[in-house]
Amino acid sequence: MDERVYKNQKMLRCGYTTGSCAAAAAHAAVLLLLTGHLPDTIHLRTPKGIVLALHPEDATATKEVASCCVRKDSGDDPDVTNGIAIYAQARLIEDGICILGGEGIGRVTRPGLSIPMGQAAINPGPQRQIREAVKAAKDMLRYPGGIEIIISAKDGARIATQTYNEHLGIVGGISILGTSGIVEPMSESALMETTHLELDSLYAQGQHSVLICPGNYGTDFARDHLKLDLTRSVKCSNFIGDALDYAVWKGFSHIFLVGHAGKLVKIAAGIMNTHSAVADGRQEIFTAHAALCGAPRETLQALMDSITIDACITELEKIGLRYSVLQRIGRAIDARLQNRVRRKAQIEYLMFTNQNGILAQSANAEKFCEEFRGIV
Repeated sequence: MDERVYKNQKMLRCGYTTGSCAAAAAHAAVLLLLTGHLPDTIHLRTPKGIVLALHPEDATATKEVASCCVRKDSGDDPDVTNGIAIYAQARLIEDGICILGGEGIGRVTRPGLSIPMGQAAINPGPQRQIREAVKAAKDMLRYPGGIEIIISAKDGARIATQTYNEHLGIVGGISILGTSGIVEPMSESALMETTHLELDSLYAQGQHSVLICPGNYGTDFARDHLKLDLTRSVKCSNFIGDALDYAVWKGFSHIFLVGHAGKLVKIAAGIMNTHSAVADGRQEIFTAHAALCGAPRETLQALMDSITIDACITELEKIGLRYSVLQRIGRAIDARLQNRVRRKAQIEYLMFTNQNGILAQSANAEKFCEEFRGIV
């Protein structure tokens, strides 16, 4: 795979998805079943239009069934499924193309995903890829009958424990994924898609209130200090704005954002993608609000020189402006969040650091805490 993308001042190598592996393995297995010969290379056109040259391996065949695998290459993406062997077993049936999930492929146990409950976690995009690959093999050999394909993944159950699958209600194995057939290193769209899937799943369970946390700091604080129910939560990474937009579009009526001040304070300046490579501004936000509260120049310079939020808090405490500055910043965060959801949902927030605890929260944040503790 020679396709490359430019990310973070580097040229990174792309890879291919488990969906592409399954499609190529299915194509090869059909050829093996119908001809007794396994080709060295399968040329697979992905939905993105890129043609892959993939190499099937570990082939077995009888008169009734044939099987082989294709190994996933995630390129320079840090993917836990990199190198996994995706198997396809082909069997002759009377007509049609039937795609099933075998060992190492998860089963959907909750509503709200794109796959019905009880079925194998092979997403619609990869199902189309597999179906087209099988049809291409049949057409090549002018075979008029049907084919059953069983997709499996070696060590899929073990590898799935390192993914979001259990949180989404997918048990027993990995999901076969990929809308484009190509893995782009450190793909922002893949991270956002995971958040969307979690929101879909919660909503399908009848939840109209959701707890959103940017990352592990937020979920840990929500669980350990606020005692909130994390079964009603999703992580959004740095993509706070996208998560809010999707939650509103989906129909959630109550949104509670809990996060570390290192990310949430940026919202006061309208920064909704909080990755430091996109925008920072933490010191500038504290400095601007401190200036409006009458802080002397020496404090403003110290704030600009501070490395962490807690260091900023220490400087404000020296001159007795901690409460005033945080109150101003808190109002700015609230205004930005209200503007983002456009009054289509009730949104509250709570911002903290591990050292200083709760720094700012919206007017009804405590009420939302009670709701997510299951008190009301």
